Amino acid sequence: MATAATPGPAWINPRQNHGEISSSCRSYKKPSFCSFISFKRSTFNLGLKGMARKEMRGSLLVKGCERNGKITSDGEVKYNGCCGKYYDISEEDKRFVEVLREAQSYVYLHRGNTFVLLLSGEIVAGPYMDAIIKDIAFLHHLGIRFVIVPGTHVQIDKLLAERGHEPKYDGRYRITDSESLAAAMEAAGGIRLMIEAKLSPGPSICNIRRHGDSSRWHDVGVSVASGNFLAAKRRGVVEGVDYGATGEVKKVDVARMRERLDGGCIVILSNLGYSSSGEVLNCNTYEVATACALAIGADKLICIIDGPILDENGRLIYFLPLQEADMLIRQRAQQSEIAAKYVKAVGEEDLTRLGHNDSIAVVHSSQNGKACSNTRNPIFQNGVGFDNGNGLWSGEQGFAIGGQERLSRQNGYLSELAAAAFVCRGGVQRVHLLDGTIGGVLLLELFKRDGMGTMVASDLYEGTRMAKVTDLAGIKQIIQPLEQSGTLVHRSDEELLKAIDSFVVMEREGQIIACAALFPFFEDKCGEVACIAVSPDCQGQGQGDKLLDYIEKKASSLGLDMLFLLTTRTADWFVRRGFSECSIDMILAERRKKINLSRKSKYYMKKLLPDRSGITADRAFR
Repeated sequence: MATAATPGPAWINPRQNHGEISSSCRSYKKPSFCSFISFKRSTFNLGLKGMARKEMRGSLLVKGCERNGKITSDGEVKYNGCCGKYYDISEEDKRFVEVLREAQSYVYLHRGNTFVLLLSGEIVAGPYMDAIIKDIAFLHHLGIRFVIVPGTHVQIDKLLAERGHEPKYDGRYRITDSESLAAAMEAAGGIRLMIEAKLSPGPSICNIRRHGDSSRWHDVGVSVASGNFLAAKRRGVVEGVDYGATGEVKKVDVARMRERLDGGCIVILSNLGYSSSGEVLNCNTYEVATACALAIGADKLICIIDGPILDENGRLIYFLPLQEADMLIRQRAQQSEIAAKYVKAVGEEDLTRLGHNDSIAVVHSSQNGKACSNTRNPIFQNGVGFDNGNGLWSGEQGFAIGGQERLSRQNGYLSELAAAAFVCRGGVQRVHLLDGTIGGVLLLELFKRDGMGTMVASDLYEGTRMAKVTDLAGIKQIIQPLEQSGTLVHRSDEELLKAIDSFVVMEREGQIIACAALFPFFEDKCGEVACIAVSPDCQGQGQGDKLLDYIEKKASSLGLDMLFLLTTRTADWFVRRGFSECSIDMILAERRKKINLSRKSKYYMKKLLPDRSGITADRAFR
């Protein structure tokens, strides 16, 4: 996260002896961090290795205490009865270490992924770019591959105003006359140079010197690549409106962009496209970013905008399944031109009607080689568009938003939500809408469990819903092999039927492929997780993780603070997912009475974090 710079310590002469400790405890003063470093080096040179042991004895040549010193694990030094702390780890330092350790799993998950990052024109023109670019550079060094698509409309409008011209829009697009094209070229070039400059500083010389790599003193921070990656065509005359030099995305040069990414560069993709006749065309930034994300098969599209996505109560929406986002956009189609264009682009089929009404999300991407659900996804082909299943290709490469509707914010950030849903339907599984006015929002979104923005996802809880009586046969079919092997306790049909409202199932193409149960104890604010089972045909695809994550969020939304479970064969799986072993005494007395002690089950618990998932509690639990 970007934070305000704090004044560092005054420069200290490295030749000065900071290792002295007074012979009198009364005159002892806690040395500075530099004193600790100097002292540590001197003790190391005297052969005091193995500092990690709880206690180490040796002869320390320290002024006033030259015989038989002892260092304990908490940093205390004892010399002939004298004592003092030669260093002290502050709470701030401890928290810093904890944060780094917590980030490790996210670094592992994100490394090597390709993110298309759209910077809205308002953010590019605002005071937030320095911090955002620093965070992008940091993430790049962690192994994330970035394609940056910066917005230009604010600078274009400003340049036109300075030259005495009015910006012209019709619908979602700018009408690009000769003056607008000149302003667009100037704005795009200036923004590109600005981003390149901000990515150029290398690491701090002080840091390099400390770690001894003087060969990199003059390295450029991040290599940047840009070029004619975007093929475009004139929008032409539409319904009597001549759009001039306004372009539409024709094709993204994915091969050459991947070459630059593979070479360790951040790619800057301008919204200026190039026609087959050699013209420069001014394209819509969101159309460029969404087309690029689809064409390159991005792992994420991240849109950094100038405000948050809020619900009707003014609270941040942290998560929206594609199904819900699609429904929200369709509800506004009568009052929003951009929403109406979304419906026209993706088709009339309402996702809520393609599956069960109580489903959380029934769309799953087929673009990344994973199995599909019971919905038909449009197939995207770079340079051609979408095949919506009727044998006709739509020609839509990306989704343009803009014009007066977006500038006026009369529908809030509905236009950005429509672009996110469009990309999710095309195969990008995650789209993040972040408020760039929040310092460090990019890091907070990527390295915190619930993030700091709004995530629209097509696959997070694919086909997950509360079970119904008609699912009983499917549940039995999945759990029977595990009951026979002794992994799960046997449940009769009557027991399953009685508990059916507590079950969650995952459905694909009309078949139950996984199930789990949550039995809440509301008075004690805890719940039991039970009966997690996945069909053998679908194992290894992460369905168990999706179910457990869903149940944890469901439990948190119900006000539960803790989950517990009993297991005989799957302890390792739950430990990797944050559960810790406990004694039977920590299980609720009400539940202990029903435990079959002959199974010799192991007991595990997990504390839940506060819920901000956006998942609502089902009535069945109440």
